[in-house]
Amino acid sequence: MIMKRYSIYILNVFLSVHLFSQEKITFSSANPFGFRDIITNLDDLRTQEVYGILKTPNGDGPFALVIGVAGSLDWAEHHLEYMEMYRSMGIATFELQSFASRQVQSTVGSQVEVTTAMMVLDAYRALETLARLPQIDKARVAITGWSLGGGVALFSGWRPAVEKITQEVQFAAHLSIYPPCIVEPEVLNFTDAPMHILIGELDNWVPAAACQELVPKMQAAGANIDLTVFSDAHHSFDRITPIAIKENGYKLEDCRFKMSEDGAVLMNFFNIPMTTPFRQKLALAMCAERGPTMGGNLQARQASFDLARKFMGKHLLGN
Repeated sequence: MIMKRYSIYILNVFLSVHLFSQEKITFSSANPFGFRDIITNLDDLRTQEVYGILKTPNGDGPFALVIGVAGSLDWAEHHLEYMEMYRSMGIATFELQSFASRQVQSTVGSQVEVTTAMMVLDAYRALETLARLPQIDKARVAITGWSLGGGVALFSGWRPAVEKITQEVQFAAHLSIYPPCIVEPEVLNFTDAPMHILIGELDNWVPAAACQELVPKMQAAGANIDLTVFSDAHHSFDRITPIAIKENGYKLEDCRFKMSEDGAVLMNFFNIPMTTPFRQKLALAMCAERGPTMGGNLQARQASFDLARKFMGKHLLGN
């Protein structure tokens, strides 16, 4: 029954995909290695040209919008399926191309060429640009992402960084799919926008346990956030590929870091700011092993698509 429902859904998406138009949108961003660069040095960072692909339903709008942010392996087919689903709901989508804009294909095994801070800045610069378009309703723009991009969707709600980036726009909702929750801000000051995390119980790349530790603290501090953990599900549970080991990836189960108010992520024990690629690699070498598992779980995949559709329908369309 699940497979039949999914096949019908894919058929509907395929039939509707030609009803949308697309446009390449380019804007100026920068390359902050960490949030500390955003908070203390944003105006002095070198400009980086970034682009993304805007896809809109037929009509004049203004449309609600979902900005999508890919993971460490860049854009994959299952990411695009979510975006197609949103468009089938009448929501415009924007595929942020942070990796291709910097001539990077993957950050697996290093996590330094394109960082969370870079992509958060990209997302807000994209939002500022898209908010000026007549076909976009700037009051109804959500952000979603997977893995590294899930961290972007989560930390794009962290006020100390956001308020340094922009006073013009904000996201109406944040959907984070298997994000790294291993960094805990010492100041848990997040925007009021609704947030939701979807993650697999067996994820050893970005552990569910870290999200189960972080989310209650965020809730206690006033954040509007919920968490769904899918049983028997690994990292990238929404793929259709079998479970496999990603040999050069990090297993982050034993990694937990604090982040100071100025955006510096601190090494365990020493409290040394991880403000350079070398320091970050050193810190990960002290807590992480290699070889996480990743791959699909059909039930978790279907549940994730269902929850994503309901989340965006509720917060962008009022359904």
